[in-house]
Amino acid sequence: MKEILALLKKDLTLEWRNKYAFNGMILYLVSTVFICYLSFRIKSNELGPIVWNTLFWIIILFTAINAISKSFTQENQNRQLYYYTLASPEAIILSKLIYNVLLMLFLAIIGFGIYLAFLGNPVQDMPLYVGSVVLGALGFAGTLTLISGIAAKAENSSSIMALLSFPIIIPMLLMLMRLSKNAMDGLAFSVSRDEILTLLGLDIIVIALSYILFPFLWRS
Repeated sequence: MKEILALLKKDLTLEWRNKYAFNGMILYLVSTVFICYLSFRIKSNELGPIVWNTLFWIIILFTAINAISKSFTQENQNRQLYYYTLASPEAIILSKLIYNVLLMLFLAIIGFGIYLAFLGNPVQDMPLYVGSVVLGALGFAGTLTLISGIAAKAENSSSIMALLSFPIIIPMLLMLMRLSKNAMDGLAFSVSRDEILTLLGLDIIVIALSYILFPFLWRS
């Protein structure tokens, strides 16, 4: 636990000192939402619920990829070797997971607020929609953290990350879109129970696999 807290504090301190990365994500969210607002306002002055929901999740997905892809690629080999002598691989991956979950929760909630401010609020069941946003942030953070660690071992890390994340992220994204669409339509909670349990199961599986598999990756 001491190792996890020390590594987490290190990541938070580096992010606080280098605010350009975090500010860049906020700028990306605001500019993307504003472009969508201008495009649909000029075209038809209306945005259908399905398109509204799809656009939101596409923005959150690309925000997650841009934010988490640097988890391991920003660490050079000498620093990784230094960490190897100090901390266990389990502590390293758990600290990265906690940091990326906190980062994605913050970005997703902020992005959702910006999206509502610019493009209106067609959501009828707000607690369920916010729950889908939280589940999506957890899933994206868990999946992309491990894939970022794998991609960091390759030369062309950005391409490897895109190829590896596609088969895992797309089913999760489709499930999130279905759950959030139920929230927009105001359907009963029982209708969305299967989607919620499936997403929770996927999040737990991804985090468990990261904890089990990362030590083998770290030793390489």
